[in-house]
Amino acid sequence: MLRAYKIELLPSVQQALKIRQTLGICRYLYNLYLASNFEVYETLGSEFFVTAFTFDKYINHVVKKELEWIDKCGAKARKQALCNAERAFKNYMAGKTNRPKFKKKRQQKVKAYFPKNNKGDWTIWRHKLQVPTIGTIKLKEKGYLPTQAKIRSGTISYKAGRYYVSVIAEVPDNNSERAQGEGIGIDLGVKELAVMSNGVIKPNINKTPRLRNLDKKLRREQRRLSRKYESKKKRGEKTATYSANIERQVVKIQRLYQTLTNIRVDYENKIISAIVEREPSYIVLEDLNVRGMMKNRHLSRTIAAQRLYYFRMKLTIKAGQRGIEVRIADRFYPSSKKCSQCGRIKSDLKLKDRVYRCECGLELDRDLNAAINLTNALKYEIA
Repeated sequence: MLRAYKIELLPSVQQALKIRQTLGICRYLYNLYLASNFEVYETLGSEFFVTAFTFDKYINHVVKKELEWIDKCGAKARKQALCNAERAFKNYMAGKTNRPKFKKKRQQKVKAYFPKNNKGDWTIWRHKLQVPTIGTIKLKEKGYLPTQAKIRSGTISYKAGRYYVSVIAEVPDNNSERAQGEGIGIDLGVKELAVMSNGVIKPNINKTPRLRNLDKKLRREQRRLSRKYESKKKRGEKTATYSANIERQVVKIQRLYQTLTNIRVDYENKIISAIVEREPSYIVLEDLNVRGMMKNRHLSRTIAAQRLYYFRMKLTIKAGQRGIEVRIADRFYPSSKKCSQCGRIKSDLKLKDRVYRCECGLELDRDLNAAINLTNALKYEIA
């Protein structure tokens, strides 16, 4: 069974420099490939598409002679960056995605790919890891990676002043037999993150004082960054150039974003772990139209902070490892409007009605009623 792991690294000064050089070269080649293909595509059409294999030959025989620093990056890492750019450009030509954007240094969305070249590559110890072309790097968290696992490849990324490695490892399949507990319906929302049919409620963590204070601090730091740009313009510069002072402020903002994300991710993981450990026979979720919900400008920021897509994705993976079936109810299933006791549908139910009242005498929390209806849903798809 293949399983992905992500862990923070503690590289030395020389290793950090090597990683930053590799990431910078991969970003440069990614942008160079897109720029070349855009030029060919706009002048000659899609018939003269340049593949990553052909462009890699051009890099090795022409570009490397002019720019010798490109050779500081591993050949396979360069090739993988070009393959990623080729995939993005093909999806654009096929109409599946929008026009691919150039990668910027500040966004830090580039990852360096390191395959297993030699027998000793990607060897795992309790406190360190052997990375190809980089060497042995210390791990921040000891004992997280399984020392007996076989790693095929890995990618290293840099974000907010920290280095991370993501690896794909072969681990024993611990998939247990199909669980036999009662099914659980989960209603995801904005007021509460998750309301379950057994009465358990997981509140919205974004309403806690800690998250609110971090959010206020983030807005203050963003205003400071904006003022730094404006002050440079007032001093006579036509364009606000990137300086060391601005870079320090950008790192502050990135670290705040990372802190907020880590708190939310940790909260999601704890909820999912608690759900899966109950070992229900099945879990039912609603097929939410998150993209349509995001069009509401009053709720879009709150909905984005809830990370509903990632919750569903993680729950599906963790439940699959335990042999629990995850069902996705039909998007138009009236879970909120349907009475969980008599089955009547209340068509005039409004969003402000937080308590569901039915003619049969049922008075129940709106979200709990929806979770119970999801448990009993007959029309669904297996995730």
